[in-house]
Order: sequence, then C-alpha cells, then structure tokens
Amino acid sequence: MLVQDVVLAMLAKEPSHGYHLRARLRQALGPLGDTLNAGQIYVTLARLEKAGLVSGERADGSPQRPDRKVYALTAAGQQRVADWLAEVSWPKPNLAEFHLKLVAAAAAGLADPLAVVDTQRRELLRRLRDAQRAAMAEPDGSRAGLLLEGVVLRLQADLRWLEACERAWSEPRDESGDS
Repeated sequence: MLVQDVVLAMLAKEPSHGYHLRARLRQALGPLGDTLNAGQIYVTLARLEKAGLVSGERADGSPQRPDRKVYALTAAGQQRVADWLAEVSWPKPNLAEFHLKLVAAAAAGLADPLAVVDTQRRELLRRLRDAQRAAMAEPDGSRAGLLLEGVVLRLQADLRWLEACERAWSEPRDESGDS
C-alpha cells in the first residue's frame, strides 16, 4: 500500500528518519496503519534517494540511539509532491492514499485540504454527468447500461465520501497531532 508520493509528502513537512516517518504514517492511517511494515519505509526511502527525490544524511546519535539517516526532499522531490497534490486520481481512488494526501498537504502547509477535496469533487461531478448521459442513451435492459449504472453508483458513493472528508477537514481541531 505504501506509495512513494505519500512518503515524499510526509517529508515536505520536515526532514525525518524512517522510524519517525513510519510513526507519522501509522498515526495518520489509524488501524489501517498497523499493517505498515518498517522495511517498506526504508526500501521506499532508498528508491527515492536513488531517484534523486530525497537526500539522506547521517545524524549523530546518542548512547541510547545509534546514528540515523535523516531524509529531506530535493527540489525534484518538492516538484513531485506538488504534482501529486494537483493530480486527480479517480476513477480508481485509493482511499488511504487520498486520506494521506489530505494529511500531508495540511501538515506541511503545501495545500488547503479543502481545495484538494474540491478539485476531486469537480472531477467526479464531471465524470458523473458523463456516465449519467451515457446510461440514459442505452436501451432498457442493456448490459452496457448495467455497467454504466455501476459507474454512476460508485461515483455517487465517492462524492458522499468527499462530503465526509470536507466536513472532517472543516471542523476546528486540536493541532497537536499529525493526523
């Protein structure tokens, strides 16, 4: 489930080591984060570093903690985060990824989560209108009409979920946590 763009967006808030990134992701995902493997974080960070999207530097440790590698975004990594935040990922949304997009955008001050939701909503409404027109053009009992009905229902459900996202991100919150 771990997406490179999510890790990059989490690093946009502040440079971090893998353990701290994993803790922040687990907090943002709630119970879904329990399946997050620490190894996934380090493999992802290594790939991002090889791609030139992050840079890593050893940070001095203490007697209780060994040296750790702290990762920070490069200019290319910052650009990729900006591109990812502007991307509309429907019709195959990964809800956890979209949730993390909102968390990361807010935490790092990269974008207003409500604006991200609104962009997604506009695209879904456009697709819903197109699917409804296509469904109405199909003859009764058409198998293609059945598929189009499923597309319409899925889009309507996704729009309701976006309404829930908007309500949640509109409520005043205690800003002490990352999620």
